[in-house]
Amino acid sequence: MQFGIRVNLPQFLQQLLQVLLVGMTIGMMRNVVPALAEGEFGVPRGSFLLLVAFVVAFGFVKGSMNFVAGRLAERIGRKRVLLLGWLVALPIPALIYFAPTWSWVVFATVLLGINQGLTWSMTQTAKLDFTRADQRGLVIGLNEFSGYVGVALAGVVTGYLAAWLGPRQGLLWFGAAVIGMATLLSWLAVSETLPWARDEVKRHGGPSASALRPRYPTGVSAHPSTREMFALMSWGDRRMAALCQAGLVEKFVDALVWAFWPVYLHQRGVDLPGIGWIVGIYGFTWGAAQFFTGKLSDRLGRHLLNAWGMWICGAGVALVPLGSGAVWWSVSAAVAGLGMAMLYPNLSAAVADIAHPNWRASAIGIYRFWRDLGYGIGALGLGVAAALGGSLETAFWFVAVAMLASGAVLLRWGEETHPRLNPAST
Repeated sequence: MQFGIRVNLPQFLQQLLQVLLVGMTIGMMRNVVPALAEGEFGVPRGSFLLLVAFVVAFGFVKGSMNFVAGRLAERIGRKRVLLLGWLVALPIPALIYFAPTWSWVVFATVLLGINQGLTWSMTQTAKLDFTRADQRGLVIGLNEFSGYVGVALAGVVTGYLAAWLGPRQGLLWFGAAVIGMATLLSWLAVSETLPWARDEVKRHGGPSASALRPRYPTGVSAHPSTREMFALMSWGDRRMAALCQAGLVEKFVDALVWAFWPVYLHQRGVDLPGIGWIVGIYGFTWGAAQFFTGKLSDRLGRHLLNAWGMWICGAGVALVPLGSGAVWWSVSAAVAGLGMAMLYPNLSAAVADIAHPNWRASAIGIYRFWRDLGYGIGALGLGVAAALGGSLETAFWFVAVAMLASGAVLLRWGEETHPRLNPAST
């Protein structure tokens, strides 16, 4: 088998299309739904904890499904897990269309969490299976670039569709088209990549093994149990623990963007297309910049990009309540998006650097478990902070401080993981 982007280009592009559709699926829920929670779905004004309930549900479900997806993919293959994720998503547009209460939206978001945990994990894992170690930053950068461009595009398009067709009908048609197309493509066009991962294990132990020597955690069995893997990632290896806590905290930003940012702008008189563009700038900047920051980490390393990304992203969040007007909020969104682009692909790349191919899918799954648990924990924190402070602005400050502190922990506990820049001793 041959490894690399160029020799596997058709399948690589197919996987990028899959993650674009994954991003569009979550993106359709991130503009219209929270902005109209009060008028369309009956959420009382000022009910901060009720407003974040759907993000909390999404975070805990998606985090758990990331964990499941990684282990399951090593048993039944990447393609089956991907297809299962799309089948779970099929009812979501109809649930939003017919929803009589906010509880239906929460249930639809639970299904969305299952979908995202299974599908996004598999698009990343599959590409890492058949690409080279020296391409990981670029691969994950392109993966997240495609996904978050999808998120941003869906936010803008659904804003216009909601204004044209009405919020429920706009989401129904958009969601049905995206999810239907993704399901068909995953069934007919996506290939199974587990054989590449198994071939990499054979090469790793053979005489033609790569000159790159990753700093794998020591004292780990060749095929660790689920309990061993969870302990290793969560506290057993300080580097992995640092990456997992950073992943968890950076999702506080995404929870804020999803649950409160559209509401914050809506309360200040911005219409739905305007909200779509402002929040979309965050997504577009994040998505587009990852095209460069992933590749940059293959040259300069992951560690400092990750730490500085945490701080720059937190600064962008802090800027939002300090000013007003579309230009100010757009610049703030761009700063937050740039910081996120610096850290997001490279936290995952750092995990992949020091995860053995035997258990890389599990390591990525557990990292993504902690990372996406940040949606739930962050949303709860946002709701409590806003309730105690009596305003949405308090939630922005909560997230900014958390990002600053987490970046400091990452800088202290972590290390450079790129095997060329910090190889294991012979």
